[in-house]
Amino acid sequence: MLTLFGSFFIAIVIFSCYSIIMSDVENSFFPDKVALKESYDVFMPILTAILFSIEHKLKKTINLPSKPTYKTRVKGFTSYYKKLMRIKPYALKDEKLPALSDLIGIRIICPFLEDLQKVEKQITNEFSIIEIEKKGTERTFREFGYESIHILIHIPEEFRSDKIELPKNLVCEIQIRTILQDAWAEVEHELVYKSEFSPFDLPLRRKLASMNASLSLADIIFQEIRDYQNKLNNELLNRRDSFFEQADSISKNFLLPEAPEAKVSLESASPYVQGTIDDMILEAIHSHNQGYLDRAIEIYTLIIESKPALHELVLSVMYKHRGMAYFSQNKYQNALDDFMESVRFDASNFRSFYYVGIVYSVLEDHRKAIDYYDKSLEINEFQAFVFFRRALSYYHLKDYTRSMNDLDKARKLGLDDSETQALKETLISKLGIGMN
Repeated sequence: MLTLFGSFFIAIVIFSCYSIIMSDVENSFFPDKVALKESYDVFMPILTAILFSIEHKLKKTINLPSKPTYKTRVKGFTSYYKKLMRIKPYALKDEKLPALSDLIGIRIICPFLEDLQKVEKQITNEFSIIEIEKKGTERTFREFGYESIHILIHIPEEFRSDKIELPKNLVCEIQIRTILQDAWAEVEHELVYKSEFSPFDLPLRRKLASMNASLSLADIIFQEIRDYQNKLNNELLNRRDSFFEQADSISKNFLLPEAPEAKVSLESASPYVQGTIDDMILEAIHSHNQGYLDRAIEIYTLIIESKPALHELVLSVMYKHRGMAYFSQNKYQNALDDFMESVRFDASNFRSFYYVGIVYSVLEDHRKAIDYYDKSLEINEFQAFVFFRRALSYYHLKDYTRSMNDLDKARKLGLDDSETQALKETLISKLGIGMN
């Protein structure tokens, strides 16, 4: 038999358990899914409109050399409900539609790693930022998982509606990824988060880690290629400007005798590591730009002499580059020979036809110059400078009417500098004399 004290103790325990159970029943909360779906449907149009407005503003704000891709979405109700029940179901007691950080989201997908920081900076300059999280950076090389920049922004005031009060703490999540990061994230989501994935399946983990490492390496290699291209394009632009400056100083002095001569920098070159033909091309162009023309010609010649290993289009470009170097040395016949070889290997190389015309103009063979300007314009009729130089050749042949027609075409294509104005005034004077 129980003692009086034992019975009293059991009664206390039973009462305590009953109190806890009743308290849990009173405090338990069973969300009304149907009512939540109705609230969601009410807010859906305004959330969509806000998302569209933010996307439009991003497209106007973000400026990159390569155009990014945009993906937008308002979280579907099923996904929204599952996540809400998992992280904060009790919010439904006080709110019609509790906001999740990713309820509305925009993904910006960029080609190159260098674009990510640029996009992040442009977003932070334009929007009110709540948080920036760089996912994946904390993982070691042994782990798998996508990298992505996640930015939470406040909803801009100009996108809020006066007709309906937005969900409390509503934000927009902007994700920034490269193309390969996005591809990995999509596949990983299907393989891992939508399946019964076992963290103890070591062979599968190794395969995923290997694939993630391969994609990360590919991103790095793409960026290295992009850096090389940017460096090469800058060198090509400088070299082309120098070439045209020299041609201008020769062919247009009769219009602007006071025009300054082109100046070439003779700063010490910073040679690139030679190994591949790409390395040699970059060093040759850099040497060319720095005024080391013999060195540039030497490298171009080495590349050209490896003909069996080169595509005809590459040979065309190499002859064009070497021709420009010869032109800079005033070796016009050598330049002409190389430009002619360039068009022989690539009959669609309109710039090389143009350069042949320039050499003939410098050699004062204007009829041949016009023939090659014609060939260049047959391939690409939107070259203002070619029309201008053909106008100069017609001027030298005293065909002032055709010269004026070409000058008008050059001006319509946007070329309207001091030289074109000087030629126009000279032609008006010549045509006026002819009509008297």
